[in-house]
Amino acid sequence: MKKVLTVCLVLICSLSAYAQNTGDLNVPVSPDRIISRHIYGHFAEHLGRSIYGGFYVGEGNTKIPNTAGVRNDVVVALKKLKIPNLRWPGGCFADTYHWKHGIGPKEDRPTIVNAWWGGVTEDNSFGTHDFLNMCELLDTEPYLAGNMATGTVQELADWVQYVNFAGKSPMSDLRRENGREEPWNVKFWGIGNEAWGCGGNMTAEYYANEYRKYATFLADWNNSGGLFRIASGANSADYNWTEVLMKNIPESLIEGVALHHYSVIDWGAKGPSTTFNEQQYFQTMKSALFMEELIQKHTAIMDKYDPENKVALVVDEWGGWYEVEPGTNPGFLYQQNTMRDAMIAGTTLNIFNNYSNRVKMANLAQSINVLQAVILTDEEKMILTPTFHVMEMYNVHQDATWLPLTIRSESYVVGNEKLPAVSGSASKDKNGLTHISLTNIDAKQAQEIAINIEGAKYKNVTGRVLTSKKLQDYNSFDNPNVIKPENFKGARLKGNNLMVKLPPFSVVVLELK
Repeated sequence: MKKVLTVCLVLICSLSAYAQNTGDLNVPVSPDRIISRHIYGHFAEHLGRSIYGGFYVGEGNTKIPNTAGVRNDVVVALKKLKIPNLRWPGGCFADTYHWKHGIGPKEDRPTIVNAWWGGVTEDNSFGTHDFLNMCELLDTEPYLAGNMATGTVQELADWVQYVNFAGKSPMSDLRRENGREEPWNVKFWGIGNEAWGCGGNMTAEYYANEYRKYATFLADWNNSGGLFRIASGANSADYNWTEVLMKNIPESLIEGVALHHYSVIDWGAKGPSTTFNEQQYFQTMKSALFMEELIQKHTAIMDKYDPENKVALVVDEWGGWYEVEPGTNPGFLYQQNTMRDAMIAGTTLNIFNNYSNRVKMANLAQSINVLQAVILTDEEKMILTPTFHVMEMYNVHQDATWLPLTIRSESYVVGNEKLPAVSGSASKDKNGLTHISLTNIDAKQAQEIAINIEGAKYKNVTGRVLTSKKLQDYNSFDNPNVIKPENFKGARLKGNNLMVKLPPFSVVVLELK
């Protein structure tokens, strides 16, 4: 009897070391949903050191290797991420930006004051040609955000003609005078930004009418140029905004509706980027996971007016937002990037993957030196953040076939609140490889998940994991490799069952053959 009790106690102790979660992976014979690569898009605003000192160091810079002023190390890093699109020039900056100020000889370009971000003088040395040529270097599609607040319909229509028209016209002739013969053929166009706020403090009804006017003159009767016109969408849970746009804008004039949501503790007290406590971490993750409810409710509204799913939900600003680093310009939004940011990225991308029937595009805010950046720079130095590594690990899902993965998760509990600890998503790529991405947001406890697989037989599982000793760990210029992906040994296959042991606050991507 004592021996039986001892065995039972050992079993109980071994089981309690990992919380128990279960899941089901369904591999249909004829899956029909693709996870658009454009979900993995990025954002570069004229803000702080995003453009100047981030992407662009100037053509005459002999200290930092560059191509036409664009940092070579940044190009290499972002190509490793396979970034599908890049949004520019804003953000709030877009609605004060006049594109003609950024073309022609650089010494002749007028300066402006960036009133939104730090009150610094913008010399317009990085303009349309610089950005679109950089996108060619990056092998990514440009997403141009048009000025709807301080610009005009004619100004935006001229920009479209300048960058896209191959024939003879005033704007295409001007492009040729400035050194570019062939058009860039830009597909993605945002019509205004945050029209409910910095883009003009408009009502939804007023914006919808203005949008209709702008969208009409960007294309011809049939949009034969294939422009993807994106309306300035809702601020987080403003469902009325989406309702008004979907109701009042004809389907022939719109291809996408935006949504902005940041993982913020409190807009009045955002908290520090690296010295946060567990309660602050929990509240950040609560805000990040709220993305799922937002997408569900905005999608329900869109389904009502667009049952054929022709209009995309475009989450073109998302990420963590904290107080700036001590001693830096408050208007530059420079913050460090810890394992907390890796957890935001992992859980958010899982949500996007799982709702990829309606979410067709998204943009992390932002690429370099601003908010939840994937890259940080300091003169000639460059480091990759935990968020970079998550997006690199997850790029196996780009343009892959979505596979239904259902997870029944244990709770991550702090005080009187709880959140699901484990989330995931899955896909099958063009080579027939299945990938499963899993996150465990629990700050203290490992989580074991048993996934039952239906519809496929796998013989081998490998993977990588991103985690660290502390949630507050980050990569610095002195120690750039504190956090990086490692080989993962915590997964095993047994018949149709996949067992995975996830460390606390970890992101894991598995490959099954």
